Amino acid sequence: MRIPFVLLLLSLACGGASYAFGGPTLTLPMAVSGLSAIAAFYLVIKACLWGRKKAPAPVQEAQTIARVRVAQTPTPEAQIPAPARKKGPRPSRRGAIWRRSPPRHVVIDGSNVMHWNGEVPRLTTLKEVVAALIGQGYQPGIVFDANAGYKLGDRYLDDRDFAKLLNLPGDRVLVVGKGEPADPTILAAARDLGAKVVTNDRFRDWATDFPEVAENNFLVHGGYRDGKLWLEERVLTQADAVAA
Repeated sequence: MRIPFVLLLLSLACGGASYAFGGPTLTLPMAVSGLSAIAAFYLVIKACLWGRKKAPAPVQEAQTIARVRVAQTPTPEAQIPAPARKKGPRPSRRGAIWRRSPPRHVVIDGSNVMHWNGEVPRLTTLKEVVAALIGQGYQPGIVFDANAGYKLGDRYLDDRDFAKLLNLPGDRVLVVGKGEPADPTILAAARDLGAKVVTNDRFRDWATDFPEVAENNFLVHGGYRDGKLWLEERVLTQADAVAA
């Protein structure tokens, strides 16, 4: 506001000086001084009006700050802590909660089972036995002799090859090393898993190390009658009773 007021004073002073030296005659300096005085007067009036409008701002700001402080101040009710929850079992949900039963393992003597249908090694025989066991809720694993691939396809087949052919996970198929018998690996796997062994072999040579081969509910025999697969249901039923 100071600058418009100073301009107004200077304009009036210049106009007065022009009037004193030139008289009442309208001269160029007097005209310029008059216009400057009018402009300065307008700026002074505008500054005064703008200052009045702006004056309440500090009051409004103070009121806003006061409202914020009141809102942030916790009420006595808000300061009361919530009651602590008691620890304990949660209420049970509606409906029955079924626990997943552990898998029922079974170990297949692959090199024996593939000869079940007509004493001819067939991959289809293995697939049918695997499907039948899975259909009864078992999780089969298969162990082969090292020469099993040559009997089925005239070439060596490893774990991954058989797993792909039988559509099984790779960790459920094992081909033992060359010159190594598969029998002790089959029996050891069955013992570790608490599983039955699907085979028509009696494992008499391994009865000393694995006396369970003489038990009635350990070896699951099978074969084909009139072109249809059969498995020893008595042993499978006993396995179900043990698992239950």
